[in-house]
Amino acid sequence: MKVSFTTKAESNKMQQTDFLKLSPSERFYAFLELSYRLKDFPKKNKQLEKGENFIIQISNAKRLEK
Repeated sequence: MKVSFTTKAESNKMQQTDFLKLSPSERFYAFLELSYRLKDFPKKNKQLEKGENFIIQISNAKRLEK
C-alpha cells in the first residue's frame, strides 16, 4: 500500500485532471453516481413535498433531426 501526502491544491488538481480524462458520457454518469451517493448525507432542510422534487428523466427516444 502506498501512502502519499499532498496539499489540498495538489489533490484538487489531480482530481480535476482525472475527471477531465473521462469522456463526456462518463462524466455525466459520474455526476449521477455522486448525486445518488449524496442522498445519504444528513440534511438541515426539511424534506420537499411530493411533486416539488427535481426529476431527471432519461428517455431512449431518438433526437429530432433538423
